[in-house]
Amino acid sequence: MKRIIWIYGLALALLVALLKSLEYRYYLRDLSVEFYIGLVAMLFTTLGIWMGLKLTRSRKPAGATLPSAQPPPPPRAQLDKLNISDREYEVLQLIAAGHSNQEIADLLFISLNTVKTHSSNLFGKLDVRRRTQAVQKAKEIGIIG
Repeated sequence: MKRIIWIYGLALALLVALLKSLEYRYYLRDLSVEFYIGLVAMLFTTLGIWMGLKLTRSRKPAGATLPSAQPPPPPRAQLDKLNISDREYEVLQLIAAGHSNQEIADLLFISLNTVKTHSSNLFGKLDVRRRTQAVQKAKEIGIIG
């Protein structure tokens, strides 16, 4: 009796598998070629967008981020005495941190020419000619640490 149950069970399983296979084949044949072309197009469009974003995402140079901790408040009296604006003070701090003009422009979201103008104004107000001299003088008078 068990043998007959096993044979009928196996035959039923094979029949169900065959019917599912035929149903799957019918389903594949029922869909038009345009569906498959659209499916492949969507796959490659998604892949293209992902790769495009990955390749064009701007990469910041190492150390190009502003410190997350709050910087100490600027010595307001000395800055007012030298007539240095807040933005010029930010540029001076980034110069002291060793950033290039382009990095400063990227960090402060301003143009390269604006950074050069602020630097030039700083040099005149501190009575120096170079970036290193500006940093040294600012440290001497206690504007930056």
